[in-house]
Amino acid sequence: MTDNNFYEKLTNDNCMIENKDGKMVPNYDLTMIDLNDGDVIRGRVVKIDKDEILVDVGFKSEGVIPINELSIRGDVKPENVLKVDDEIEIMVLQKEDQDGRLILSKKRAEVEQNFDRIEKIYQGGDTVEGEIIECVKGGLIVDIGLRGFLPASLIDVRKTKDLESYIGEKCTCKIIEVDRNRNNVVLSRKAIIEGERKEQRKEILNKMEVGQVKKGIITSIAEFGAFVDVEGVDGLVHISELSWNHVKHPSEVVSINQEVDVEILDIDYEKQRLSLGLKQTQKDPWLEKIKNYSVKDIIKGKVTRIVKFGLFVQVEGSLEGLVHISELSPETVKRPSDVAKIGDELMVRIIDIDFDKRRMAFSVKQVENPIGEKEEDKEARDSKSDKKSVKKETSKKDTEKTDEKEETSDEEAEESQDKETEDNESSKKRQIKEILKEMKDEAKID
Repeated sequence: MTDNNFYEKLTNDNCMIENKDGKMVPNYDLTMIDLNDGDVIRGRVVKIDKDEILVDVGFKSEGVIPINELSIRGDVKPENVLKVDDEIEIMVLQKEDQDGRLILSKKRAEVEQNFDRIEKIYQGGDTVEGEIIECVKGGLIVDIGLRGFLPASLIDVRKTKDLESYIGEKCTCKIIEVDRNRNNVVLSRKAIIEGERKEQRKEILNKMEVGQVKKGIITSIAEFGAFVDVEGVDGLVHISELSWNHVKHPSEVVSINQEVDVEILDIDYEKQRLSLGLKQTQKDPWLEKIKNYSVKDIIKGKVTRIVKFGLFVQVEGSLEGLVHISELSPETVKRPSDVAKIGDELMVRIIDIDFDKRRMAFSVKQVENPIGEKEEDKEARDSKSDKKSVKKETSKKDTEKTDEKEETSDEEAEESQDKETEDNESSKKRQIKEILKEMKDEAKID
C-alpha cells in the first residue's frame, strides 16, 4: 500500500520553505503525493452522493469513488456502507480522467487485500464462510470479501434448479480454485456436505445387503439410466434394469423426484454407491403371459422384424419369437423377405421356450409337417420293436433253458435207473449165497 499520510511528514522545520524571492511560504510540494494507477492508499470520506463518494487522499484534488466501484455487491446503497469522515482504503484506478478527476475504487482495494487471505485459506485446505448475494449464469456468487463463484453443480449433492432460493443464505464452502490474474475464485458447498455425510453413508451401507428392497427418490435422469437417492446414498438404475420391456430412454419409465421401490443389486463400499434394479420389484409380464403357451402349440402371429437369419413374430403384446430361416419352409430359403413381409400374419408352431433368456423359437414349416411328432412316432415304433425283440429273445432263452433242464432230468433218470438195476442184481447174489450156506449147514457139508 502506498504511504500517503503526508501529515506525519510535516515538521516545524520543513513546513515552510523560502521561495525564489526570499520569502517564507508553505511547503506545498511536501503535501503533494505522487500516485500511480493500481496503488492502494488511505483516504477520508468527505461527501456521499447518490452516484459517487468524494474522498480526500492528500492529492491536488479530491478523489472520486463511482457507485459501481464501492462494493462487490451490485445493489448496495452508499449510505449503508460509508459515513462521512470514515477512513478507508482505496485503489487508484485512474490518476486523471477526461475531467481531471482522480478515480478510485474501494471494491478493488478490498478484493486485492482479500486475495491474500483467500490464498492462505486455499493453501491450508480450510473452509470459508460467506453470504450468497447473486444468481448468475451457471451458479451463484458468494460474498467472501470478494466475489466467489459457486457453480450450480457444486451447490449440493442433489441437482438443484431453483438457484434463486439460495440468495441471502450463509454457507460454508471449500475453495477448489484460485486464479488471481483472472480475479477468479471457485467454491464448492457440495464438498462440505459430502464430507459430513461420508461417515453417515458408511454406517448406512454397512446395514444394507444385496437383495434388499428399499425406497428411493429419482434425483436425475441420464441416457444410460436413472440416479436414485436411497437413504442418503447415491445409486444407479441402469436402463436395462428399469423395466422388463424394452426402454429407449429412462424418462419413459421414471421422472425426477418420483418415489420408487428398488432392489439392491450390488454395493460399492469404496465409492459408496449402489447398483439398483427397478424391474426386480415388479412382476415379469413375459412370465405371466408365457404361462398360457407351451411347446407344440400352433398360434397366429404378426411379423414385426426381418433380419438376415429369420423373422421376428409377435404373438401377444410383448411376446415375440424368432422363426429361424431354416424353419421358414421345407424348401431352401435364401432371404426371409421372400417368405413374408412386416405386418404379415403367420401361423407358427412353438418349438422352444427359453425361460432364462425370455425367448421363444417358432417354426412355420412344422405347422403342416411337424418334424417333432414324426420323430416321436419313430421313437415309439423303435421302442415297441425293441420290446418285441427283447421278448422274443427272452422266450428263446427260456426255451433253451427248459430243454437243457429236460435233458439234464433224462440223464439223471437214466443214471438212477442203472444204479437201481445194479443194486437189484447185487441183492439177488447175496440172497443166493445165503440160501446155499443154509443148505450146506443142514447137510453138514464142510
